[in-house]
This record gives sequence, structure tokens and C-alpha cells, in this order.
Amino acid sequence: MSNDELSRLLGEAGSAYQVDTLKELVAGVLAAPLGPDSEAWMALVVAEPSERLKAELGAFMAALAATQTTARADYGARLAGLRDRLAAQGLAGVLVPHADEHQGEYRATRAERLAWLTGFTGSMGSAVVLRDKAALFVDGRYTLQAADQVDGALFEVRHLIDEPPSKWAAGQLDDGAKLGYDPWLHTEDQVAVLERALAAVGATLVACPVNLIDEIWSDQPAAPIAPVVPHPEAYSGRAPGEKRLEVAERLKAAGADSALLSLPDSIMWLLDVRGGDVGCTPLALSFALLQDDGTLDWFIDRRKLTSDLERHLGNGVTVRAPEEIGPRLDELVAVGKRILVDPASAPAWVAQRVRAAGGTPVKASDPCQLPKARKNPVELEGTRQAHRRDGAALTGFLAWIAEEAPRRLSNGGLGELEAAEKLAGFRAKNEQFRGLSFETISGAGANGAIVHYRASPETERHLGDGDLLLVDSGAQYLDGTTDVTRTIAVGQPSDEMRDRFTRVLKGHIAVATARFPHGTSGSQLDILARAALWQAGLDYDHGTGHGVGSYLGVHEGPQRVSKMPNRVPLEPGMIVSNEPGYYKTGAYGIRIENLVAVIESPVQDGDEREMLAFETLTLAPIDLALVEPALMRPDELAWLDDYHARVRERLAPLVDAATGSWLDGATRPIGQPATR
Repeated sequence: MSNDELSRLLGEAGSAYQVDTLKELVAGVLAAPLGPDSEAWMALVVAEPSERLKAELGAFMAALAATQTTARADYGARLAGLRDRLAAQGLAGVLVPHADEHQGEYRATRAERLAWLTGFTGSMGSAVVLRDKAALFVDGRYTLQAADQVDGALFEVRHLIDEPPSKWAAGQLDDGAKLGYDPWLHTEDQVAVLERALAAVGATLVACPVNLIDEIWSDQPAAPIAPVVPHPEAYSGRAPGEKRLEVAERLKAAGADSALLSLPDSIMWLLDVRGGDVGCTPLALSFALLQDDGTLDWFIDRRKLTSDLERHLGNGVTVRAPEEIGPRLDELVAVGKRILVDPASAPAWVAQRVRAAGGTPVKASDPCQLPKARKNPVELEGTRQAHRRDGAALTGFLAWIAEEAPRRLSNGGLGELEAAEKLAGFRAKNEQFRGLSFETISGAGANGAIVHYRASPETERHLGDGDLLLVDSGAQYLDGTTDVTRTIAVGQPSDEMRDRFTRVLKGHIAVATARFPHGTSGSQLDILARAALWQAGLDYDHGTGHGVGSYLGVHEGPQRVSKMPNRVPLEPGMIVSNEPGYYKTGAYGIRIENLVAVIESPVQDGDEREMLAFETLTLAPIDLALVEPALMRPDELAWLDDYHARVRERLAPLVDAATGSWLDGATRPIGQPATR
């Protein structure tokens, strides 16, 4: 590769980039996940690069990637460096959350500060570093992982729920001590909890103007840069200008003139755009300020925007640099604007900046979350089509497992990682596929009992005769997001497995067939999923359902189905998961998950109120080898037969002949014997 040749080609193509500025762009591209189209980023350099320029850009990227070597981690030195910064700042300690500025489920690599400092890579955790001691806080899922990854001589491992960071820190600090935190990585609600705990012992919480880890992380990755592209109205169902006006009315109802939007999924939905800055969810990390007239300031690195995006956005959207957010807040406060800030999701920095400018934040929920959750008819039809194609891919995988797993029993068994990779391959054949919606959970035997298990070469199990394989997976498609769990028996399952599976299935059916009045929350329906398990003295320790986006987050609010109190009513258009389970530690795990949409229920004789119901979206066989018909009522058996008939009818045209033959047997009426 010649930089001279690249410079020449860039000039001929009319690109605004030269080699030096291109290096900064590509560093950001390398910090973002590589999507299904490995050349998509090149449109940020030239709208339509020639094949020759593509080759040069690819070589340039490969050469830069080769120089990005990561030094061997010396966690003791990193901890010492952080303590030097504490001393320089006059702090007794500092909080290190596993969070970014958007409180996202998926974070950019540069935001993985907790992992860089401690070595812990679990999805949930936090650390407190003091001058003479430090503690890592994880929940029960990650106790073993933390013990394996973290040096116990450097960090005590504590239980995040039983002894949260606020409680532990308060017990360690003296009167007058100052505990530092990054106000971009904590919400107002989180700060309030911390301040109350510290005030009880005379200590104070101090906002750090610069993140202390960023000051010592010398090879910290760049901020991610992935193309932001329009999401066509053919998929979104509404023009973005209409959405902005609708949400603007919600601002007025909340007593605000402007709203700070910090959740990227809200911004993606509101503007009908999609990005690629983080894994599994098509997000562009950014902030926005929406005004009560529907106009919007979007604070985003302009280098992410494709050439046609500003035309898509229209005149009502002003693109601004991220560093302009503070001055813009000051301007609005100066002219008397009341700014809505969500205390549960926005960075505490925002409310602090508003107060510093002389304003008072309006505390209210993100105004996009509820209207985003109510899918319109176009989005619902899109997700139906996405689930049909996804179901065909999953059925191909299930047919492959049915043949391959027994064949491998005499040769060590099929492994979890191979199964997950094979399933991803089936999905990737779809032209609308845009990646997985989360990392696949593929748990064999005892690993299936670990609710949020992630297979690795160190933990992988291979399927043996009589094992269960739990596969929880999903994908992103241009027209919808999927999330489905199937539990598969290899060989002959035990009577206990069949009993537990059938009780989980009864709970699943109870939710799927529920009718409920307007105003009902998911918390009020949760008992339906657990009743059959409770009768046998059993339960599961996770929620029954979470909201799901439309080519957005696989986990979205504000609705959910859970034991935990939730006052948000289920409304037509909302999509939630239906996923009861059972987990026997050290033995096996069971979960049956479909996505369902809230719909208006057909009127029945005797109805005195308008009722709601669920439409099941997911299409995939449920393993009949695990069903014990004697435990089921006739109406439950009828539901299973009807569901399987619909699965067979909808998927048969999309699968090959061999898979179709397997599908016929897998979806046979429950009383009909299996055929070989």
C-alpha cells in the first residue's frame, strides 16, 4: 500500500479526507464493531468509492489495525496509577461503574473502564478504589467469574446487591473524606443514593471534571465511528417530523420547553436513523435536545453521517458537535427554557449544568420511551415478517441439531460454541440480517442452569446422552428484532425434565392466552407464568418478559412482565417477551421464550369491558419430546397443536425439503407418535 497512491485516489474522488485525517477516522472505525458489511464505513470517506479506492482503504485500515497492539495488563500498576491521581486530586477514593454516558447495555470499547482496571468482564459490576483498599462488586451470577478474573490481592470481591458500593464505601470513609465520581457515568438517581449513604458518615461525593481512568489509560481506544444511515419510512411507518411533533406535545404536558435525550435508542427512533457504534444494537452514540416546537439539536460526531443523511433529517434538525451540548444548555436556560432531564437515565452532569446556569431541571421520564414502545401497524407487520424468516433459520438449526447431536454422542458430543456459530450462520443467509441482537446463550447440561451463561473455550460443555441444550438467541433485521429461546432434549429426557418443562410450558401458554383489561401492567400478569411451577414448590429468579424494539434494542422499556412492581400499563402495539423458565443448579436449565405483541382482544359474549390480549410473533417448534401431556389441560394441548400448525404453515414454504420433513414431525399433533 502506498500513501501517495491513496492520497491521489482521495483527491480524484473529491474526498474531504487526507491521509492524516483519515487515520483519525479509521481509528474510530476500528473502535466500532465490524458489521455484516465490512466496507460500509468507506461511504464516510467517499459516497461511492471506486473498487481501486476500496482496496486502498481496506489496506490502510488493515495496516493501522496491525499497529494497535495492546500491552500486557498489569493491574497492580494500573491500580497504583489511579491512586496517584486520587492523591493529586485530594480524594479518598473514586467510583468506577460499568457504565457509559448513555447507561447502555452495550458499550464502546473505550468505555470498558472497569474491565481495564480490574480484569472483570461481566455485564454488571462496579468498583470502589480507596487509597489503601479496593473492592469489586458483582451479583451472584458473576461470583465465580470474578474470582477467576480478578486478583484478590488487589480487589476484594463483594456482592453487589447484599452490600452495594454506597454501603461499603460509607463503612470505609472517615468524616470529611471526599469520594470522587464521573458525573457523565452516573444518573441523578444514582448520585442521590450515594450522597445519602456518605452523608450519614460525614463524607461527601465530589464530581471529577475529568475521568481519572481516562487520564492514565494511555492506549484507550478511540470513540467509535460507524456510519449513520436513514431508516426508511417503509420500515418505520412514520415520518420523523411527525414523531418530533408528537413528543414535543409530551414535553408541554410535562411542563417543559425542551428535553435532553441521552438514550441513543430514543434518538434513533425519533430521527428514523440507525448506527453501528456498539455491538448487537444499531445505535449511534449521541445526545439530542428536542424543543417544544419539534425542532431538535443533535450532538454527534459529524464524521459518522453518510452523505444523504442531512437530507433525510430535514430542516428541523441541526447537527452540532458533541462539545457544544454544554453551551447550548446554557443558552436555553438563559432565555428561560425549562429543560426536561430524566433522573433515571440521563448523566448527572446534565442536571448539574442546568443548575449551574441558573435553571431548574424538570424531572420526568424520557418522553420517547412510551411512544417508541407502541409499535405502529407498519412496525408490527415488519416484525411479523422478520419473525417468519427468523423462524425458518431457527428451524433449520433445530433440524440440524436433531441429526447432528445424536450422531456426535460417540465422538465427544456437539459443543456449545459450534452450536451457536451454526445458528448464526443460518440467520446470516437472510439478506435483511444485520447481526445478532445479543450474544447467543448456548448452554448444555449444567451450563443451561446459568441464566446469563456465555460459552467460552474455558467453560464449554459438549452434549451427552440425556442432556438438555438451552439456546437463547436473536437477530437484528431491517424490519424487526427477534429474541427466542428453545430447550432441546438430546436422547431420552428424564421424567423430572419432562415434568419441569411441561410446567414451564403451562406458564408460557397461560401468558400467551391471557385476556386483560386496559390499564393492566405486566407485573399483574407475572403470576400466570409461575402458577404451575409454584404448585410444585418451584420458581425462577428472573423476569417473565421485557420489552423489545423494532430494529433497535432487544431489551427496551418502559413495559415489562416481572415480579418487580411496574405501573406501566400494557398497551396495544407493545412487544414483550414471554419467557418463563426453570433451572436446576448443576444439572440443567429450561426456558421457553416467544415474543408477543399486545393487541385489542376480539369481543366475547358477556364482556363488560374492552379487553387486550397477546399475539404470538415467534414461529419455531417446541420440543415435543419434553412435553408430558398428562400434566396439561385440553385447552393447553389445543393451544400447542394450534401453535405448531401455524408454525408449520408459515415456515414450510421457506425451508428446504429435508428441513420441511423434519418440521412436519416436530409440529405433529401432540397425541400423534413420532416417526423416524
